Amino acid sequence: MIPMPVDKTLAVRGLIEAYSIRDIGLGYLTPKLITMAKLAKKKQTAKGLRFEVVNPNAAGIDISPKEMQVCVPADRDGDCNRTFDVYTEDLHHIAEWLKACRIDTVAMESTGIYWLPIFRVLKEGGIDVILVNASDVKNYSGRKTDASDAEWLMMLHSYGLLKPCFQPENIARAMRNLVRHRDNLIRSASREVLHLQKAMEQMNLKLDNVFSDILGKSGQAIIKAILEGERDPEKLSALADKRCKKSQEEIEKSLQATWDEEHLFEMKQSDSLYKTYRQLIAECDEKINEIATRYAAMVDAPKAELLRSGKHSTKKNRIGFDIEKTAFDLWGVNVMRMPGMSRASLLRLVGELGADFTTKFADVKQFVSWANLVPNNKISGGALLSSKVPKKKNPVGIIFRQAANTLYAAKNPLGDYFRHMRAKGGHLQAMVATGKKLASIFYIMVQRKTEYDEDVYTNHRKAELQNKVTCLQKRLERMELELANCG
Repeated sequence: MIPMPVDKTLAVRGLIEAYSIRDIGLGYLTPKLITMAKLAKKKQTAKGLRFEVVNPNAAGIDISPKEMQVCVPADRDGDCNRTFDVYTEDLHHIAEWLKACRIDTVAMESTGIYWLPIFRVLKEGGIDVILVNASDVKNYSGRKTDASDAEWLMMLHSYGLLKPCFQPENIARAMRNLVRHRDNLIRSASREVLHLQKAMEQMNLKLDNVFSDILGKSGQAIIKAILEGERDPEKLSALADKRCKKSQEEIEKSLQATWDEEHLFEMKQSDSLYKTYRQLIAECDEKINEIATRYAAMVDAPKAELLRSGKHSTKKNRIGFDIEKTAFDLWGVNVMRMPGMSRASLLRLVGELGADFTTKFADVKQFVSWANLVPNNKISGGALLSSKVPKKKNPVGIIFRQAANTLYAAKNPLGDYFRHMRAKGGHLQAMVATGKKLASIFYIMVQRKTEYDEDVYTNHRKAELQNKVTCLQKRLERMELELANCG
């Protein structure tokens, strides 16, 4: 077998054309690359099976924080493998050079967040860009350089051996960034609440013993009075709402504290930061609503009447606009009617997926696999070696798992399914299995523009139980016949 050149990666193309897959598959192209070649094409020639070039105008870009290594086919430019800086001016020079080389598609690795600026510039320039997982494009053994990595990306992309990552369009990406920023603001506000509780605990101020939520009406009124200088437990306890379950005497006992100066200062700053974060969250909601309204106007969704889910909105971290209506305008169907789907989950799904995500997955199986809701079956010699869900964090998969977890006591078919899977394999397995079912229902609803109908699952369950009854009756008849023969 001819050895692979180390520095001259372009010779790989000649090797692929000169030898069959049978000869090079074990040595140069890993089985992983071959099995994931969804866009690759093969042709039968006199010398055997060969790969076809499916992207002749392909380029590869190796990305780093300090420079961009760009490689185009050798017949497009004398200097086909160039190094560029990472400033905005240089990114536009890359786009101009690729157009001059008649490049219409580019492959690049998902390196941190450094790929995002060049991704946007090339997209705006009309070049098709695919982002690939770095683990899927590991280079051949030998001396590793940026130039060889760029050539390797170009070569694999030319033969259609790269699997693109899911990427929403630019306006959907803007929504996703803001939704993730909103989650960060909520986490920051929660940290300030913990700091507030810590300061109160160090003064032996036991508000959390008498109020289930110190951020409620009674708790906020008492904290405000404390920060304004009130120290009398009797006056402070009188601020509690009359509907509070604890007696005024017990509340008064919880308000007997040491009133340390440094801890009161911590309380004041933590309370101020919490209110600041709440204001920032409200402003973020306004901006998300603004972008979502503009986005919905661009989407050609079928106009239909919104069938409300009737679910109550939680008071804590309430979304400042009608996300149910926004999602309906984007998808043409109300997915809030699904069991386990909350407004917070719906907002995150809108931000992560965008309006046209169903067009970027071949079918529902590919969608749930991307969301990391199915096991990775490893089979060798006809035997199943392992069947585990990969340990990777997919935001969409996490959303569906959390939604599934709320169904553990739900009195509906999906709740029955969760409890069945929990009895079969434990709570974590039930979350994944039910999350997969929720993701499948969600995808089909959006793709077919069909509202959620629980009667489908109820009728299926009835038919399943009726089949079991029929089987048991036949078994009983056979046992009675056998018993009669024995007598």
